[in-house]
Amino acid sequence: MSSRDSKAESEEMLPVGGEQAQHDNNSDANLPENPSRRSFLGKAGGLTAMALAAGFVPLEPLLGGKESRAEASVITYKSNQRTNDAFSYRSTEAHNEQIDIGVLADNGDAAKFTDHSGTWTKTLKHTSLEIVDPTSYNSLVNALTTGNFTDFQNIIVGNPGGSNPTATLNGPQGALAFDLEGLDSHATNIPPAPSVTTAETAAEQVEHYWAALLRDVNFTDYATNSVVAQAVQDLNNLSFVKGTANNEYPFPVNAGNLFRGQIFKGDGNVQGPYISQFLVQPTSFGALPIEQRYQAFFPRGGGGNDFMTTVQEFINVESGFPPSASLVFDATLRFLRNGRDLAAYTHVDVLHQAYFVAFLILAELNSLPPAVRLPLNPGNPYIGSKSEHGFGTLGGPDAAGTIPEMATRALKASWFHKWIVNLRQRPEEYGGLVQAKLTPNVNPLPQAASALHADVFNSTVLPIIKNTFGSYLLPQAFPEGAPPHPCYPTGHGTVGGACITAIKFFFDCNQPIRKFLVAAGSDVMQPSSDGTTLVAYTGSDRDTLTINGELSKLAFNISFGHGIHAGIHFRSSTQQSILLGEQVALSVLQDRADGYNEPFTINITKFDGTTATITNHGISPSAQTTTTCTV
Repeated sequence: MSSRDSKAESEEMLPVGGEQAQHDNNSDANLPENPSRRSFLGKAGGLTAMALAAGFVPLEPLLGGKESRAEASVITYKSNQRTNDAFSYRSTEAHNEQIDIGVLADNGDAAKFTDHSGTWTKTLKHTSLEIVDPTSYNSLVNALTTGNFTDFQNIIVGNPGGSNPTATLNGPQGALAFDLEGLDSHATNIPPAPSVTTAETAAEQVEHYWAALLRDVNFTDYATNSVVAQAVQDLNNLSFVKGTANNEYPFPVNAGNLFRGQIFKGDGNVQGPYISQFLVQPTSFGALPIEQRYQAFFPRGGGGNDFMTTVQEFINVESGFPPSASLVFDATLRFLRNGRDLAAYTHVDVLHQAYFVAFLILAELNSLPPAVRLPLNPGNPYIGSKSEHGFGTLGGPDAAGTIPEMATRALKASWFHKWIVNLRQRPEEYGGLVQAKLTPNVNPLPQAASALHADVFNSTVLPIIKNTFGSYLLPQAFPEGAPPHPCYPTGHGTVGGACITAIKFFFDCNQPIRKFLVAAGSDVMQPSSDGTTLVAYTGSDRDTLTINGELSKLAFNISFGHGIHAGIHFRSSTQQSILLGEQVALSVLQDRADGYNEPFTINITKFDGTTATITNHGISPSAQTTTTCTV
């Protein structure tokens, strides 16, 4: 952006480093002497009090020579009071988070299907199509129940010792980890995953089949594409999509909102271009320019492929063996323009990557001249200050450090619900059930295959899938299919919900975005048809797109890119994961608030449009107040 070198001219800028970080060293020549034992012990650093008391520490090397004197700190403070205040703060926050919500319910599939065909079993040992070896399955359940490291090491997998990433389970012990900030992962709450038998899951699977067919169609071409028209008609006929229980799909589905998310009707996900502005706008990581063109996969028919479409390949990969095919990459870097591009992005992204880049973009918009600068969150206490600005607290480095910090806590919450509560199947496994049901003489027939909702079998997409790929299996964008952990909720989505909530804590995200982009020398943009350039978006809603809306769209772009477009996550897994991430982030921000010396009350617009308030009531941590978070 053209504002990269612009200088801060008011107190409302969020400095992220550089000149803002430089401080002159004050001379201490005229400061009075104030020797004390407290200062001496402080200078001793890691030396133990016992060693000091016994006279084992030579004074001259410790203090710097004969001419040195033990002195007090420049600013007088009470170390014992600080120690007690820190303990009180941590104790208070721990007490506030001592929450027992009871044992969460699953969707009943594990009990209903005794052959385990209704639950997640990838990487375990399989005996046939969607039939897991019971001893292998029980070894997983045993490890998750006991929590013993040895039991996890003794889980029976299909390809023990395999070197491919899907030969071993993906971090199940993260479900049992503790943390020191925010809600304990086991105190977070989302609804149970939809059952494999429901109309909801059937609709989500039908959506996956259509998305597989449309991976190489640019989002800007949806309005004129005949397959898109077929998908729209089919989805609108599904009982869940047109029913009153639908709170996931924009309805009626049309070419403009196909494969878009929704938290509330008409939210930012269904406005503007399909791709969020935070995935196309240029920025910089310090002195490193970021153009946001990415390495994509070759399209189907152009040298690329879709994977796991034969029964034998499916069974091999499900059992943890390496795939027989590999990805083919496009040598030309491109802006993200279709489903396959989004899948390529999420195949290798660092989980908080998109949200850190979003922060960098917003930080640049915050560095514009005062008249056109993106403001900080209105509750930031430094707004209007004539003597200081935030830095390590409520400033740029605080924001930059908080985003990855949120990601670690979000993953723990996601992993608890994945591994302990739900063990929800992946869409590829549901496709295995469809294949088993529609293939004559399959023996044994997975129990869940006979319990799938009729909507999936009545969909017009299945004959097209069979004619295109030779089976009813769900074509995957990655050779290895889904990663080796359960589906619900998504790691990408939970991290997205948490990191975006942190961003909202620092910036005024209720603002329309276009005026700041224009001021920075850009505009609302979208990729060209070949993805090599950006073109201006000219839709009538371009001036009303908000930062909040584009952030919500970013979370869905990433999680749907890894889910719907890649074929590895159901829509409902994404929706609930984003809300779970928000839940985690609000609890972390609540815990952190009393740790700030600055008094503040900060309001955050949540994904559902309501407001959460984080405040420390203007009282210092030593007063042992309880931070409030209201919604």
